[in-house]
This record gives sequence, structure tokens and C-alpha cells, in this order.
Amino acid sequence: MTAGSILQKLARLRTTGRPRVLDLFAGCGGLSLGFAAAGYALCAAVEADPEAARSHGLNFHGGAPEHSRHRDIVTTHPEELAAELGLEPAKLAVDVIVGGPPCQAFARVGRPKLREIDAHPEAFRHDPRARLYLEYLRYVDAFQPLAVLMENVPDVLNHGGQNVAEDICEVLAGKEYVCGYTLLNAVHYGVPQMRERMFLVAYHREVAGAVQFPEATHRFVLPRGYHGTRAVAKKYLRERSPGQSDLLAEADGRPHSYVEPPDTNGAPLEAVTAGDALGDLPPIYAREQLAAGHLRRGARRFDALVRYDGRRRVSAYAHAMRTWPGFEAPDGLMDHVIRYLPRDYEIFARMEPGDQYPQAYQRALDMLGERVAAMRRKGVTAIPGSPEYEQLRKAIVPPYDPGKFPNKWRMLHRKEPVRTLMAHLGKDSYSHIHYDKAQARPISVREAARLQSFPDGFVFCGTMNPALRQIGNAVPPLLAKTLAEKMKDTLEAAALRRASTLPNRTAQALHPPLDATADATPA
Repeated sequence: MTAGSILQKLARLRTTGRPRVLDLFAGCGGLSLGFAAAGYALCAAVEADPEAARSHGLNFHGGAPEHSRHRDIVTTHPEELAAELGLEPAKLAVDVIVGGPPCQAFARVGRPKLREIDAHPEAFRHDPRARLYLEYLRYVDAFQPLAVLMENVPDVLNHGGQNVAEDICEVLAGKEYVCGYTLLNAVHYGVPQMRERMFLVAYHREVAGAVQFPEATHRFVLPRGYHGTRAVAKKYLRERSPGQSDLLAEADGRPHSYVEPPDTNGAPLEAVTAGDALGDLPPIYAREQLAAGHLRRGARRFDALVRYDGRRRVSAYAHAMRTWPGFEAPDGLMDHVIRYLPRDYEIFARMEPGDQYPQAYQRALDMLGERVAAMRRKGVTAIPGSPEYEQLRKAIVPPYDPGKFPNKWRMLHRKEPVRTLMAHLGKDSYSHIHYDKAQARPISVREAARLQSFPDGFVFCGTMNPALRQIGNAVPPLLAKTLAEKMKDTLEAAALRRASTLPNRTAQALHPPLDATADATPA
């Protein structure tokens, strides 16, 4: 990779001030939204899921067909994308690449193998596990960004005994990038959700000599389980020894680029809670709607406006979600819909905040006992094991073993952040049951979006289940924005320091300022 394109980009940043972003594995656009809010320009995205790609194109490019098309990164090579979207020459068109290739794509591939894959353009044909990782590297090679941001689950630090994040750093170091990675929890950055993820940032050596991560803005003591997850992820890292360099060392003695997360105890703000995030939204009384016939089986479409309830308190967080620049929703919501779960609404009404599946299962058994007793009073006997009893039990009691699925259900606490939203929320929303027992229901699509810090005007294409999958897969936009701002400070400092090596007129001639097609103006 030549330094010429890097210096030309730094010169351009000095004159226009808007870094251009390419989002790989973009989903509906959690990272894109955060970077756009931080002042970046979104020039392109690559996403294989059709509905997520449509969501991304609609929110960031007004639904333009070329930006709403789903693309498989394996079959969409960088040069093809650049030509299709008018990003030529590719090596001058992008300043930052963001995204998170699925770790399954390159897990259990050792360092020597990764170097072999990266060096041999056809190696992926012999090792398909490396395909997505290789394609990500090809985009770095083709677009020669000033910086890279990658996101993944904490287990990427210890995937079958392999530190995949360190392997990524080693390959990027061979491309003249300085890397650092850490574990950040979204709750410490204003998101009402305890969501732990690995973030890797890399800068070209002409940009920076070290990586720093943003300071925490919100304080919250994580439950023990989160500390355990972090400890397992860091198993192959050990503490800095006296006289050791800034790079820590792995258990095998090799240096690594892990950076300790910022201290959260001194953060200035209290964590945002579920009540802060959801308390202003219109209530959905599931049992009443079911009884009235307003809640039925079938696909949940976003074709009916639900107006805000003006009597409810609007927290600072809720106000920010209603008024996010470019994604305002002054009148109400189009996706405030819930799953049809007629068997379970009554169980939800009996649960207490913090209850999980064992407690819910016991509530269901209590209900079964009450129904059997009521039948006896009417002279009808339902003996355990009889067809009548088993039919009644099936209608009331969930079939899952409480010993095997203790975390399958969970009722939220109003005064606490929520646990991690998962991608399978659309098929199993019992993990986030609304804290209001009177409503007795799982969270809605819009409530999931609120808990992930998507603004109310952000549109999710498809029906309920695809929308919930998009939300659960996303990086929380507020956390993405904080990371983007920190990276932008580094890029701007580098532009001021380095851009003088190339006259501004030359930089502008080689790559003129952005036009409307490269902007991130929302629909």
C-alpha cells in the first residue's frame, strides 16, 4: 500500500472535513447511522440480506436502487462496487471502512494460514472459512482507507483457543496499519442495554502511531455474568509486566494489541434505564386487544400510525430518539407492534421484574392448578395423564424444561438497563418482556429499536420478524457515534499534521469534494 493515496486523502480532509465511509456487512445501518451522526459521509455499503439492504438504502440514500441492492461480499469485488457506485478511482474514494465479518468465516485459521490466505488471491477456494475475512482484506487493499473499524462478539478473543482479533491485527500490520482492540459495553455510552462487544480500530501509520478508545459517558455496575464473559474472552491475555512495552503480551509470549477498556466508575452520567427508553411510548394492553379481536395471528406490517401518548413523561433519552436530526418522528410510530402469544400473556401478567423462565414456568403451573380446581368445583375431574388434563396443560404451560432453559424468559426492570438484544428476537421475544405487568407482553419492534438506540424515524423494511433481526444484529448507533467521534478527532489531527506534504490544489484535482450522491442525507 502506497503512502501517496493516504496523503492525498489527508489533504482532502483538510479542505472538506468530511471523512467518507464504506460499511461492510452493514445490516440495516447501526454503524452507518453513528458515523453519519458524527459528521461522516456514507458513500457505500455491502449487505447480503435483502431486507436489511433495503433498510440501509432507504434510510441513508433515499431508497436509490443502486444503494438498496443486496450484495454478497464474496461475489462483489471492490472494483465492481466502485465502478457501479461511481467511486473511482477506488484507492481515493473511501477514508474509513467499518463493519464486522462473521467470526465463523475465519475461526480456527492460524496466523500462518491467515498470512497465506491474504497473500494468495485464490486461497479462499481451498479454505472457505476464510472467504469473508479475505474479502474484507481485499476491500482494505482496494480502497486503502485511512482507518478501519471492526466489531464482533467478545468470544472472538478466545475462539477455540484462538485470538482472532490478534490475527486480524497481525494481517493489518503487514498492510502498514497500527491496531488496537478492546471490549466495550454499550451501557457505558448511553445505550439502555448491557451489550458487550469487541471493537478493533486500525489507523494507517501515516495517520496515527497508537489507538485510543473513547471514555465512558455513563456509569453502571455490570452483573457478574458479564464479568465472567469478559474473563473468558481475555483468557489468553495477561497483565503488563514491569518494563514491558505498551503492547501487552499473550500467554504464548507474543505481543498483542489489546487495550484495557476505559474506566467506567468515574463516568459523569447514570446509565439509561428501560423506563427512560420506553416509558413515553403508547401502551399496548395485549390481553385486552386479544379479547377485542384486535390482536390476531399473521404477519405484522408497519402500515398503521400509532400516535404518541401526550400524557406520558418524555425522558431526555426518549426526546433524543424522537428528534434525532434527519430521523425525526413528530407524529408517532409505524412499527409499534408485538408478537401474537395468546397462551403466554396471562403468564406475563403474573411475573415480576427480573423473573426468568423458572419463575414463569411456576406461574404457569399455578394457573394450571387453579383451572383444575375450578373444574372440580363444577364437577369436572381432570386427572394428570388423562387427555383432558394434557390438553389443558398444553394450553397453559410452556413446553420447555426450566432446568435447561433458565434464561429463555426475562421480565425487564423499569429502573435498570436491559440485557443484550439478540438477532433471534423475532422468533423468541420472551427474553425481553415489558416491565409493565398491566401490558403483559413482549417488547414491540419500536421498543427494541429504542433499546438499541435507533431513533424513532429510522425505518425497518420488511415485517416484524425481519425488522427484529435487523435490530438485534446491529451495532447500537449511539455507541457507534461515540467511536466515530473519537476516530474523527484522530483523522482531523492527522490531516492538520500531514496534509501539508501535498498541496491542497493537487488533492482537490485528484479527488474533488463530495457531491450529493456520496452524502448521507436521510430520506
